[in-house]
Amino acid sequence: MSDTGLRTEPTPAERARSILATAGSLTVVTADHRIEMIGMHAADSSGRLTLTDPSADHLHSELAHAPAEGLQAEAEFTDIAPTPVRDRVRARLTLSGRLGHASGRTGADAPGPLRFTTSHAVLTEAGERTLIAAEALAQADPDPLAGDEAELLGHLSTAHTDTVVKLSRLLSPRLLLGTTAIHPIGLDRYGLVLRLEYARGHADARLPFAAPVRHSGQAAQHIRALVARAAHAHACSLHNRQRPQL
Repeated sequence: MSDTGLRTEPTPAERARSILATAGSLTVVTADHRIEMIGMHAADSSGRLTLTDPSADHLHSELAHAPAEGLQAEAEFTDIAPTPVRDRVRARLTLSGRLGHASGRTGADAPGPLRFTTSHAVLTEAGERTLIAAEALAQADPDPLAGDEAELLGHLSTAHTDTVVKLSRLLSPRLLLGTTAIHPIGLDRYGLVLRLEYARGHADARLPFAAPVRHSGQAAQHIRALVARAAHAHACSLHNRQRPQL
């Protein structure tokens, strides 16, 4: 989109597409069943889902009695933080739509995988629910860092704890007051998100990059730029404290 350089965080549709692109599991909910699927789905370039039915033909049996347009269903995804924070659920995504045979055939004996066609989606983050139209979901792209986010954040969290502390110096001292732990919890083309944990509760704070990242190879460079900004801000703060008062 043309305004990418003006934004500081992904749109809800982009977040949803990133979740779809990286989720290893989902839950399919119909009128009669609630089925957990692990490693049994794939999302194409428009976000459309193809599912393998692991449930002893339960979904195929329901489809045999469904109307021609398909079986009404929901697909539920949970986005889990890859770092050891207290509350690891970052977002929940629910797709509402119709389930049918990918082959286009009908009947209980129709072979092959199932196709889920989305009518709309609901993204829930930080207690806020956002409705996403099917067209917006199809037109959005997953974040370019989505596939590598877990590895990058895990490395930052375990091998560079000192860097995380330095990065926190970019935040308001008010946010840091009373923190018991600080972890990186999110990384996308627009910036890094830190989780500040307190004795009771937590807060998330975004550190925006100077420009959007185009691919995962640029992530380390942009994080180093944030560290340099933090070091400069810390040095200026120390200098101001040491300046003699007139």
